[in-house]
Amino acid sequence: MLIQNSFKGTQLGNPRVKTAYTEKEIAVKDYFSEKGLNYEGFHLFLRAFKKEQKLEVWVLEAGKDEYSLLHEYDFCAVSGTLGPKRKEGDYQIPEGIYSINHFNPLSKFYLSLGINYPNASDKILSDPASPGGDIYIHGNCVTIGCIPLTDEKIKELYIMAVEAKNNGQNKIPVHIFPARLSITEFTSLKATFPAKTIAFWENLKLIYDDFEKPKKIKPIRVNAKGEYEI
Repeated sequence: MLIQNSFKGTQLGNPRVKTAYTEKEIAVKDYFSEKGLNYEGFHLFLRAFKKEQKLEVWVLEAGKDEYSLLHEYDFCAVSGTLGPKRKEGDYQIPEGIYSINHFNPLSKFYLSLGINYPNASDKILSDPASPGGDIYIHGNCVTIGCIPLTDEKIKELYIMAVEAKNNGQNKIPVHIFPARLSITEFTSLKATFPAKTIAFWENLKLIYDDFEKPKKIKPIRVNAKGEYEI
């Protein structure tokens, strides 16, 4: 496919995206080279951890079935507390199983990648009238429930996401957890948070644990109770 007629070509028609590629594409390719990963044809997976304020970038190389950790970014601001987003204006960063559903090269926060909150689970468990929305991974280091990176770092991540979508990945998964859900960390959380929150996190831990060993993502559905099922 010719670049000018591709998703990437359309994105490069925006000045900020063009600037991102000019300034950061070499750095992005270097991340791949340093890990011995192929830059051509890859798919992307993002995992965020609120307590640690980290965003992991995982890559699935063309022709392979296991993801490899490419890079890790720091959040540059946070809002709310540990626990899921349940209503508009609660300042919470969502927790759950999401995907990128919007590329915004004209964002007020430089560049932004939209997350499909509220998802099927949130629509069951959150405020039915006003669950909130417009959740993004973006630049500009401010947040009232989004995941902000610096402008320099969102340039890199945006390039990766554009490349993945241009490679045919229509759904880029984004898993957002309260923390890295190791046995030790989860035991600590249980001693601090209410039972209802812990029950939700136990459900998320199933997803966390399922990826940890094989580094594969299985299909995930939501049942009538709003619980995630593999």
